[in-house]
Amino acid sequence: MRAVVVDEWMEPSGLRAIEVPSKPVGTGQVRVRVHAAGCNFFDILMVQGRYQVRPPFPFVPGAELAGVVTEVGPGVTSLAVGDRVLASAGMGAFATEAVVPASACHRMPDSMSFEEGAALPIVYPTSYAALVFRAALAPGEWLLVHAAAGGVGLAAVQIGKALGARVIATAGGEEKLGIARRAGAEFAFDYGSEGWVEKVKEATGGHGADVIYDPVGGDVTDQSLRCIAWNGRLLVIGFASGRIPEVKLNRVLLKNVSIVGLHWGAHAIHEPARIPETFARLFELHSAGRIAPEIFPRRYALDELPEALAALGSRRTWGKVIVAPNAAA
Repeated sequence: MRAVVVDEWMEPSGLRAIEVPSKPVGTGQVRVRVHAAGCNFFDILMVQGRYQVRPPFPFVPGAELAGVVTEVGPGVTSLAVGDRVLASAGMGAFATEAVVPASACHRMPDSMSFEEGAALPIVYPTSYAALVFRAALAPGEWLLVHAAAGGVGLAAVQIGKALGARVIATAGGEEKLGIARRAGAEFAFDYGSEGWVEKVKEATGGHGADVIYDPVGGDVTDQSLRCIAWNGRLLVIGFASGRIPEVKLNRVLLKNVSIVGLHWGAHAIHEPARIPETFARLFELHSAGRIAPEIFPRRYALDELPEALAALGSRRTWGKVIVAPNAAA
């Protein structure tokens, strides 16, 4: 098999795909031929040694994959050879094959492509859990989604629309705003320009946003509290801006605001039953044509992973960046 192997902390530009021995399949595991792997910003941090998880060397990065089961280990009854699956693998996706726990795999609907499958396992459950479990988003409410042309942002726009919310998007630049509108945003504003807070207030008739989905942090969070509605819920998803904000609690008090965090990955420990529930609902929405992962037009081969991560890290992409490990460069 071929895999991108990290044996020291490095910049993504130093990553290379090499030939390595196939791993044995253990109890409770399956082998998957990887047709598509999703790229995430934390992949960059992980290979640099700057992520909260620092795996022992050597390791194969890549947390999201979709492919076909080629071998089933002892004790696995939920999957069979030939099943089309997606998986949140944690690591190992940037390879031509991956050995992953069967519990991390989900059979894909027939309507879902491998690329869509690789785009779904992290960002869509994150957005669904945030909007449904944490914010209790209701039909007719105003949902403001920041960084709405990125992976989690586009997922939040689509899911919010499917739940009956009225969606306002922010993003950087007209091209990305157009992508957010195509995904279902009723209004879209550039958060890099002045005045977006007032535009949100105007769009909502002075009501403000009932739910704000914030994967950006920094100044965006600070400004968001100026356009949140009475009884509004601010969802803390991440800090892509690089600055963790310090919230002025007087605004929280005056508007009856709830500040709610979402850590999807911890559900496996604290609320494992939520995981199959979430994927079942997402598959229903996809089969009904109400959500569909947006894939960045360029597809990258495994040898082009450095280019894929460079494009992602420089914000030159939108939607989900996909690597096809079994495709030629």
